[in-house]
Amino acid sequence: MSYENSRRQILQPILLALILIAGIFIGYAILPGKLGSNKSLVIYPQTNKIDAILNLIDEEYVDTVDTERMQEEMIPELLKKLDPHSVYIPSKDLKNVNEELSSGFGGIGVQFSIQKDTVMVVAVVSGGPSEKVGILPGDRIVTVNDSVIAGNGIKNSVVLKLLRGEMGTKVKVGVIRRNLTEPLNFDITRGKIPMYSVDVSYMINDDTGYIKVSRFAANTYSEFLTALAKLKANSCKKLIIDFRGNSGGYLDVAINLCNEFLHNKDMIVYTEGKANPRQEVYANGKGTCQDTEVAVLIDEFSASASEIFAGAIQDNDRGIVVGRRSFGKGLVQNQIPLPDGSALRLTISRYYTPAGRCIQKPYENGTEDYYKDIMERYQHGEFFNQDSIDINDSIQYTTKKGRIVYGGGGIMPDYFVPRDTTGLTNYYYKVRENGLIYRFALEYADNHRAETKNITKLEKVIEFLDNSRILKEFTQYAVKEGVNMNKKEFALSKNIIEVELKAYIARNIIDNEGFFPILAEIDEVLQEAVIKLSE
Repeated sequence: MSYENSRRQILQPILLALILIAGIFIGYAILPGKLGSNKSLVIYPQTNKIDAILNLIDEEYVDTVDTERMQEEMIPELLKKLDPHSVYIPSKDLKNVNEELSSGFGGIGVQFSIQKDTVMVVAVVSGGPSEKVGILPGDRIVTVNDSVIAGNGIKNSVVLKLLRGEMGTKVKVGVIRRNLTEPLNFDITRGKIPMYSVDVSYMINDDTGYIKVSRFAANTYSEFLTALAKLKANSCKKLIIDFRGNSGGYLDVAINLCNEFLHNKDMIVYTEGKANPRQEVYANGKGTCQDTEVAVLIDEFSASASEIFAGAIQDNDRGIVVGRRSFGKGLVQNQIPLPDGSALRLTISRYYTPAGRCIQKPYENGTEDYYKDIMERYQHGEFFNQDSIDINDSIQYTTKKGRIVYGGGGIMPDYFVPRDTTGLTNYYYKVRENGLIYRFALEYADNHRAETKNITKLEKVIEFLDNSRILKEFTQYAVKEGVNMNKKEFALSKNIIEVELKAYIARNIIDNEGFFPILAEIDEVLQEAVIKLSE
């Protein structure tokens, strides 16, 4: 081997090493970041931009930043770019959010109202934890776990947080009771408290029943069947189902309710989305009310599952829809759990009524404008005049029997009923805005518990109220609360005020079984439905 070859073999590896070292230094010189740090920043191709940016901020930003909090704030803003109903639910809120549609939660079993900084028990859940230990309507809760909650401006949300908790856990409650000088203390074991979604069912007349459904929750279908059985036992031939103010809930519950009224192979609804092929749902012909005449009541706050039901009844010519145009929510969400205990409610498809209507109203201008739509309808006069509703001929559809129905933003009723402004005077608005009707009714019922404690029937409640001087006492109460009498306005509002007072007092005596039947006297939408079903 020659000297020259040996020299080349020695120098070549050294030269390659020098080139490699130079490359490393050049890499450090052109890399963004802190010159001279002992690590290089590499964004791998498989890392998305958001994760990469958050990692860079966490590792390289000049100050310490809470990147977890940044993520929590970023996700809702990201979802705003989609639609108004795709939402992020933080882990701390998920339990309370899910309780809204569950059939029960852990609590002590009381309905309460905060009056003059004092928590008053309005009603006690039958068979619940509070009834078992002896708490009574009218009791004032003054302490919870030895902490004073009276006289300190406590809010409803705080009281709920104190009284609710895991089932089986204990809470100590101190109450003051009328005619007793010393407070009473109760150790209550929290139990499952049912959350009802069928507010009431009763017979309006000899052959017409009424059911009020406030939401579509886990227990709604079974509650509805129980209400139906009760009405059928009273010879119900016609049915009015009230979804006014019902913002929706579970899609499958709406489908089960529809199935009770539609005939075999009648379409109930179909859904379709980019990743979710069209799925059609049909009635199975086993419903118990296929021949029952039905009217559905809706208003501007009826949404989602309420609109599915109303649309299915309307498109199949199965009954009539009475009231005002519904909200217009035609999007279906799926709740997806995330690893940290939070969840994402993501819109995955649109739902369509049997005639092909997607009743979702536009949301291209953002969430704020989307929810302002109700106020714009009001200002435009839609609540008072059907002719003010902008009906576009291009969104006409036809029912099974060829009737024209409309899509593009809510369900249009077959029979429009405007809001009645007769009797709505400044005096009425003042007593309502100050909560005087509700507060007076609560105090009145509380002051007359001795006379009403054994009343369980609506007829007896009405008899008691008719023999009372409620209006005179109320006007005197209003003056004490700062609302002076205006005789002219009071004369115009007298009937509405009296009916509402009686309804709220009846609710405090026998719950919704008293409230809704009395309020029906001034319910124009309900009265119109009764008339149309009798024609």
